[in-house]
Amino acid sequence: MTTELNRRTFLGSAAAAALVAGAASLRTTPLFAKESFAGLDAMAQAELVRKKEVTALELVDAAIARINAVNPKVNAVVTEFFDKARETAKGRLPESPLSGVPYLIKDLNDFTGERRTSGSRLFANFKSPGTDPVPEKAVDAGLVVLGKTNTPEFGLMASTESLLLGDCRNPWNLEHSSGGSSGGAAAAVAAGMLPVAHASDGGGSIRIPASCCGVFGMKPSRGRMSLGSKPMPGDIGVENCVSRTVRDSAMVFSLSEDRSADAPLKPVGFVSGLSRRRLTIAFSTADYFGREPHAEVKAAIEATANLCDDLGHIIVEAKNPLHGEEFIDAFLTVWASGPASLVELARSKGLKPEKVLEPWTLGLAEFFARKPKDALQKSLAFFSEAEAKTDAFMARYDTWLTPVLARPAPKLGEQAPTVEFNTLYERIVHYVSYTPIHNVAGTPAMSVPLGMSKDGLPIGSQFAAAKGGEGLLFALAYELEQAQPWTIRHAGVYAG
Repeated sequence: MTTELNRRTFLGSAAAAALVAGAASLRTTPLFAKESFAGLDAMAQAELVRKKEVTALELVDAAIARINAVNPKVNAVVTEFFDKARETAKGRLPESPLSGVPYLIKDLNDFTGERRTSGSRLFANFKSPGTDPVPEKAVDAGLVVLGKTNTPEFGLMASTESLLLGDCRNPWNLEHSSGGSSGGAAAAVAAGMLPVAHASDGGGSIRIPASCCGVFGMKPSRGRMSLGSKPMPGDIGVENCVSRTVRDSAMVFSLSEDRSADAPLKPVGFVSGLSRRRLTIAFSTADYFGREPHAEVKAAIEATANLCDDLGHIIVEAKNPLHGEEFIDAFLTVWASGPASLVELARSKGLKPEKVLEPWTLGLAEFFARKPKDALQKSLAFFSEAEAKTDAFMARYDTWLTPVLARPAPKLGEQAPTVEFNTLYERIVHYVSYTPIHNVAGTPAMSVPLGMSKDGLPIGSQFAAAKGGEGLLFALAYELEQAQPWTIRHAGVYAG
């Protein structure tokens, strides 16, 4: 039976005290330097352009300077097309609330004439013949694309450490992971290279790096964005962005959502602020295996529940509706079907898979090959059951609060693609046990950067809603941002 949250048990915990001590040790925002624009979010930068106080070219040149200053330490940007960006900035840009703002595209996506490696040696020299739909909408909105961000091979991992592109380092601590698969995007924003960057999410790949790097990330509902002809198996992939401020993500979202006559969801539009509505929030820290997260993560999520309670929302303890073992077997079966196809693609090109694909990718392909012939079909059928259970669960609440990850960002190497497959499998499955449910269910979910570990690593809080509920989530995020601002904190590597 669900019960109201007992706030006092959380406020008195030693882990919560350590969390507060860790947050107090952080350095605060440096004074805004006009020549860098690093202290301004995308909306504010675009306003300067609209008022003709600066030009788009000045914004682009300043962003390029910031990238050049900090990217050698972080390795977030892996392909640069600065000259093309400068020419774009000099030209006539579309009228838009974000026109003239520098932007980066994830290296899983195509951008006409530029390299798209997908983090893999198999596509090391591939040049895109066209631009994918979501990046195309960014261009249509006047965002100026400067380059591509780092990603693990085919986005298959929760840490960005590909053999082709190299490790993407966490700006808060360079020895730690930036998360994945949008690790480069989140690291670029956290390091102050630019205020917002394109990201995608097939199992947590917006929310995971947002949590690791202390930025905001919203995974949209299934069908919210038109992705063209490259959907992930099981229709679990979505695209949006990561940003420093809620309003930047809300604006990119509104400019990217499908507004066509046959769009599966009614457009949300731009959510501009918080709501007076008080929410009923389901709260759980245990994952779908029934395991509790790292003590500092648990304390951080409890602190978020306390904050929501203080703001007048109703917090109700709830149990995850899914069974972990069944869920993860089905999810990884669908996940591994892609690598199985990649092995065949490599062979069709006369290439040895082990020469062009990473050990983790090959291990997933072998995992899939050992499954019965009807395993994929049965797993997709399970997805439908999991979606129905999640829908029924979400119908009882306005939103659902959980951790994003089971622990703060691990050190680089712990989840490298060269780690022995069974060991890496266990590490990833235990680490990422809160995010994939929302890809399978098609529900929107966001990582809000409210927590910090005692070692100064960000800890995100995940809020989910029923399908189509992005407006509710954005409004809540604005309220949390106002109540506990996170932009006053900056990573150790920051281009301010």
